[in-house]
This record gives sequence, structure tokens and C-alpha cells, in this order.
Amino acid sequence: MIVVTGGAGFIGSNLVRELNARGHDDVVVVDDLTDGRKFVNLVGCRIADYFDKDDFLARLAKRELGKLRAIFHQGACAVTTEWNGRFMLETNYRYSVALFDYCIASGVPLIYASSAAVYGATGSFRESDTAAERPLNVYGYSKLLFDQHVRRRLREATAPVVGLRYFNVYGPGEAHKGSMASVAFHLHGQVAASGEARLFEGSDGYAAGEQGRDFVYVGDVAAVNLWFYEQRRVSGVFNVGTGASATFNDVANAVIAWHGNGTIRYIPFPEDLKSRYQSFTEADIGALRAAGYSAPFRDVRAGVEAYLDALGRLS
Repeated sequence: MIVVTGGAGFIGSNLVRELNARGHDDVVVVDDLTDGRKFVNLVGCRIADYFDKDDFLARLAKRELGKLRAIFHQGACAVTTEWNGRFMLETNYRYSVALFDYCIASGVPLIYASSAAVYGATGSFRESDTAAERPLNVYGYSKLLFDQHVRRRLREATAPVVGLRYFNVYGPGEAHKGSMASVAFHLHGQVAASGEARLFEGSDGYAAGEQGRDFVYVGDVAAVNLWFYEQRRVSGVFNVGTGASATFNDVANAVIAWHGNGTIRYIPFPEDLKSRYQSFTEADIGALRAAGYSAPFRDVRAGVEAYLDALGRLS
């Protein structure tokens, strides 16, 4: 069996679909469906079983699940504005350590979701630059803490352990995330409703809408995960982005182009985000390429088009 934690969520459900597309039906989804609206992400997926996240951990500890071929650990609290550190560390750090301990003891490959939030606003986005690991929120710290744990114990691994630092992921399956959904998702809704895309005014020396992020399409993220699973020879922590930053204006213009009309309006930058906002990110994907991953990544124009085409088919 192949386990996908967070399998009803955004990236997790796309992983399940990609596994299905490659002929894997023995997929076990682990999630917390307290918010039952996420079930829609699993409609059409072929899964062997479902476990609540706490039940799964208890069964894993008792060795009740049989032989696992891999664990894709995508489950987490990804709300970057959540400041309950006790909850965040229990959910994102302690749970991950428990899975890591199991995989180390059982020889099961672990591929887990880290985040570009570990870098903060240093301007450096290279995995080997530990001085750049200065998160701006407790979410980023929870991800960094587990990356550090993995680095310390990686020599104990009897199967590959791979951490993937996702940059700004967008694509189908994120509607349940509300305010945490991607800028592409929100701009699409705004343009559809009013013909107007709203972006922040300038900040940190950037002109209006010119703040930059490394926006990466979820299908490309799923492909990276599956590549590491299939080649089974590399361990470590790797950035997952396109390697090229794009501006929020670029995203807005791609959304407007898909709709065929629309304008951009700039709104004041929120005071509560100042000093806690990454105005620029750009993944250094040199380590990913050196590991052997050679597939291209969609740019913003192509990714937004693929995304909105997919939403159009679902509506």
C-alpha cells in the first residue's frame, strides 16, 4: 500500500490522482475530514482505504497496516496566519517525527512536504544556505524544525527520505483552503465576479503588483513527488519551484487573458502583514536538477491557463 497523508487536501489529492494515473490503486488516504467539504477532492479517485489522521498514527504504532511501499506525507496545518504554536508544532512537527520514526524502523520511503516559508525574507533560497532559514511565522518554523530533525537523523535511514520545500503552489483542488488558497484562485473569482483583479500596492521597495513569487503548478509538484518515489535512490531536502520568480501582475494578467477581459486595481497593503510577508521568492532548483530531475516546469501563463481550463471543466 501507498499512504498519502493529507490525501483529501490540495496537493495530496493531486498526488492521489497522479498515482491512479500511473496504475496505483492501492492508495490509502489519511486526513482530517472535520471540514467535510474536502471530500470533493476525492470524488473520482480510486483509493483502497481511508483513515482519520489520529487513528492512522495509532494503527501505525501497533503495526496493524501491513507492508507499506511509501508514505507521502502532505498533511499539515498550512495556515500561515495561525499563531497557536502549541497546535502548530504538535500537528506539523510531532506528527511528522512519528511518521519518520516509523519509516526509519520499517525501511519505508518517506516523501514529505516542507515549505519555502522556512526561508523568510532573506533573499536567499538555497537548501544548503542554513543562514537563510529564518521563517517569518510559526508555520514556517514548524516546517524548518522537522527539516532540521531529518538532517540530524538522515544517516539512520534505511530507505529514502525526501523533503520537498514547496514554493507558491496553485492549481485544482484548493477551493476548500479559503483565504489560504492561491492568488490565482482568488483573482479568478474576482475577475469572474466583477471584472477586476485586486492586488496590493507597492511594499518593501517594490512597485504596485511587482512583488514576486515562484509560482509552481500543482501538477508539476505531483510529478516531482512521483519521480522521487520511482527512482528510490536519493535522500535529502530539495526546493520545488520553477526556478523563476513571477510578479503578482503577471498572475493577474494571465487570469485576465484567460477571461478575455478585466482590469487590475491596487489596494492598500495590510498593516498586519508588514514585516511578516515574503515580497520575493525564487527557488534555487540546482540541487533538484543535480539529483536528476530534468522535467520542465510550467510558467505562470501556461500554469494559469491549465488551472482555469480545469476549473472550467468542473463547473
